[in-house]
Amino acid sequence: MKKILNNTILGIGFMIFVASCTGRNQESSESSSDSSSAMPTDSVAFKKHILTREFISEGVAVGDVNHDGNVDVMAGAYWFQAPDWEAHEIFEGKSFDPAKEYSNSFINYSLDVNQDEWIDLILIDYPGKVAWWYENPKNADGPWIKHILHETVEVGNESPAFVDMDGDGRLDILCADSKEKQIVWLRAPLDKKATTWTKFAISEKNVPGTDRFSHGIGLGDLNMDGRKDVIIKQGWWEAPEDRMKPNWVFHPADLGEDCSHMHALDVNGDGLHDVVSASAHRYGIWWYEQGKDGQGNMTWKKHEFSNAFSQSHSSALIDLSGDGNPDLIVGKRFFAHNDTDNDPGAHDPAVLYWFEHTPRNEPFFKGHEIDNDSGSGLNIITQDITGDNASDIVVANKKGVFVFERVIL
Repeated sequence: MKKILNNTILGIGFMIFVASCTGRNQESSESSSDSSSAMPTDSVAFKKHILTREFISEGVAVGDVNHDGNVDVMAGAYWFQAPDWEAHEIFEGKSFDPAKEYSNSFINYSLDVNQDEWIDLILIDYPGKVAWWYENPKNADGPWIKHILHETVEVGNESPAFVDMDGDGRLDILCADSKEKQIVWLRAPLDKKATTWTKFAISEKNVPGTDRFSHGIGLGDLNMDGRKDVIIKQGWWEAPEDRMKPNWVFHPADLGEDCSHMHALDVNGDGLHDVVSASAHRYGIWWYEQGKDGQGNMTWKKHEFSNAFSQSHSSALIDLSGDGNPDLIVGKRFFAHNDTDNDPGAHDPAVLYWFEHTPRNEPFFKGHEIDNDSGSGLNIITQDITGDNASDIVVANKKGVFVFERVIL
């Protein structure tokens, strides 16, 4: 277990503060939920832990790396040991220049891939490259063993998802195979000591959403048949009973511009699942309302509920307010296209927000700022990592690596 001895290289710090989530609410989102069981939003607060201020990864994952009972943080080439967040190498790492460079770690996931009861790291590199997983050495010294995840699949679409595609309890990867121009999912190994990921094609070749730089993909039940469908901004693929079956039926739909993760959620409480997402490189966070025309066909109407910041390149759903409604976590991906003005608002503060979902009160989302000097990268972890039964938030990006510990006031 190799330690990084010169912590000043990584800029590891323990500057901690409590950030209340009640500030800078959206003027267009002043309504609040009338649920008597909901936690008052002024009691939703976070303590910020700065693991490093260096740019080492835009992906992040968590897990008990060293079997000490604490949940650690993994970001690219490093893992940070809880509770003091001491840094260790997974493989030889470096700091990148956020103004000029991209990292070699765009999205991270954690999974016990070979089921040896030790958590491993899944690393998705620059879009259009093959993915890798790094085998946990079980507290032995030296770098983690690097394995190719799938030899032929070049992981495209900039918002691949880590989801259970077939309901077996194991998380899989939903993405584009940008080499074959197909939407695919990669099933995690099922047997102990197995390391082979299996590819299942959802679409035919040469379909929308399969370019290496395509934006926006998600999993959710749009037609309410009990099966989760695959969503992209150009429409959705209807899930068959057998998820391993190829050539799912595609339903064209206009679900907006280049976006980040796409979520199926009944926003307004009408019993239909809508689509929630955000602009990956411009301003705007929105939901597309599902309706029905005279023939019973789906219709979609856009509702923007925030334009407070740009470059919302990742998001997550989690119930923070405790009212039973999933809330939306969104952060600004700082310098998404480096130190340029290619994206509007590129030099604005790197904020992290949660949007309280209020399905009985329009406009159905109320914005709360968590922090203005972190933002998020290409995936967001929402999980209790401190053991207090409250969901924490973990992010990594060009500003560094951060844990936002939920504080119960």
